[in-house]
Amino acid sequence: MVKINGEEKAIAGKNLLEYLKEAGFEPERVVVERNFEIVPKDQLGNVTIQDEDEIEVLRFVGGG
Repeated sequence: MVKINGEEKAIAGKNLLEYLKEAGFEPERVVVERNFEIVPKDQLGNVTIQDEDEIEVLRFVGGG
């Protein structure tokens, strides 16, 4: 199992960039932390999600 934003998901083996798109995230508008390390945007497509990974996806929200 993989923990994404605190929620357990069975997505080990999936490409991180593909997961983000499938889950409705805009990869260019988020920051992704995997096991307490930020994943550079240009590396999202090179990361395979592993069992026991802890991933946080942070979205920036503008406002005034």
